[in-house]
Amino acid sequence: MDEGTILDLGTRVIVLSLMISLPMLLVGLVVGVIISIIQAVTQIQEMTLTFIPKVLAMAAALIFFMPWILAQLATFATEMFGPISVP
Repeated sequence: MDEGTILDLGTRVIVLSLMISLPMLLVGLVVGVIISIIQAVTQIQEMTLTFIPKVLAMAAALIFFMPWILAQLATFATEMFGPISVP
């Protein structure tokens, strides 16, 4: 392996990891902002009120996006292990 191949592989791994984590992070961000707005309006400053809905929403997003995430990982694995020949 030369340096260009290693850099390309590293770049693809980082981009893939960002792509598959983005749905959960966006859902957590949106739910966090909504809960923060509700807390600011009602002046309720309870930490568990922020934590529990975000965890549940991110778990639901993970379940919803799991087929897409697995397809992305399977495609990447196929591209990585495809050129390897077994003697």
